[in-house]
Amino acid sequence: MADAPIFSNHGCRLNAYETAAMTELATAAGVTNAVVVNTCAVTAEAVRKARQDIRKLRRAHPDAKLIVTGCAAQTEPATFSAMAEVDLVIGNTEKMRPETWAALAPDFTGTTEPVQVDDIMSVTETAGHLIDGFGTRSRAYVQVQNGCDHRCTFCIIPFGRGNSRSVPAGVVVDQIRRLADRGFQEIVLTGVDLTSWGADLPATPRLGDLVTRILKLVPDLPRLRISSIDSIEVDEALMACIATEPRLMPHLHLSLQHGDNLILKRMKRRHSRDDAIRFVEEARRLRPDMTFGADIIAGFPTETEAAFANSLALVRDCHLTWLHVFPYSPRPGTPAARMPQVRGPQIKDRAARLRAAGEAAVQAHLAAQLGQRHNILMESARMGRTTQFAEVHLDSDQPEGRIVPVQITGQRDTVLLGRADALAA
Repeated sequence: MADAPIFSNHGCRLNAYETAAMTELATAAGVTNAVVVNTCAVTAEAVRKARQDIRKLRRAHPDAKLIVTGCAAQTEPATFSAMAEVDLVIGNTEKMRPETWAALAPDFTGTTEPVQVDDIMSVTETAGHLIDGFGTRSRAYVQVQNGCDHRCTFCIIPFGRGNSRSVPAGVVVDQIRRLADRGFQEIVLTGVDLTSWGADLPATPRLGDLVTRILKLVPDLPRLRISSIDSIEVDEALMACIATEPRLMPHLHLSLQHGDNLILKRMKRRHSRDDAIRFVEEARRLRPDMTFGADIIAGFPTETEAAFANSLALVRDCHLTWLHVFPYSPRPGTPAARMPQVRGPQIKDRAARLRAAGEAAVQAHLAAQLGQRHNILMESARMGRTTQFAEVHLDSDQPEGRIVPVQITGQRDTVLLGRADALAA
């Protein structure tokens, strides 16, 4: 039997979703003896790690066709095509086309161009590669949006993903209904700029309209979760769902990026520090058990110690629990790369201090759960997550994919310990 293709994923949850979709496409096309690296371009370090992985995989699979795709391949095709280890570079649009993978099947008699990267800005649709059941047997991810219309000065991602485009609501609802019918207990909506969903669709619906429609038309779905959002774009319908829909999970990951107003302006963000704080306070007023994560960049160009202190204080002022800290690295072609840079050791130190603040916030959140009762979605026999996405380890086996009532009995490092109710066994 021929070897199945090997996939190596880098970067965000959307990349992981698309890796799962590519696996299906490659398998259906009969691709064999291939290694595919799905790259990330969010930082220079992400590109470096992709190159490192490519070299490692080539050593491990010297006879395989090595294919590079993803955001870094889209933005820097020449970088990867120049690597001796690489046979083929495929863009973000091309990687989701069945014909791309059909051309890589052993019985294909035509020629394959070594670089297949088209103009991502010409792409106007995101559809056709929704897959059933990426994630665990309990949780599935559904991509509803791709691309971004904003041009933050530090970000290369719009040039890797293209302009914002949305999957129509009817397609999304049908997909989620299929997943619910298959027994998935939780669906996560994902995209590059999720709160821009609908702007390119007829009647320009908003993300809150999509959430409302999903919860109404898929009544058997126990849980709906939203991935990273831009708080300044949250609409009234979504706030109403936060207030009234218990099936919408009380955890939001916010694209905040910084806590200093001047730096936010230099980033070309559309919110201020006070906007972020007001949103968090209003969301928690509507849903007192709401928890928040956030993306924060350390060491953005021109960042002073005082500006950095505002980011540190934002962790407290916005009651942030789960942080994704990014040490700034310049991306060629972005405006921020031409601004006065912060020294590397300072960036590293500030990132470490932000991570320490995040770890302290996690510990405080977990400590507050001791003695509480939570409904835990089991991801394996003894591990599941709360509605606020805290990891819980149980003292007895439970059915994977079941929502189990649990008493929180302790805490170990960054996880909670729990005991399932007798009725749940």
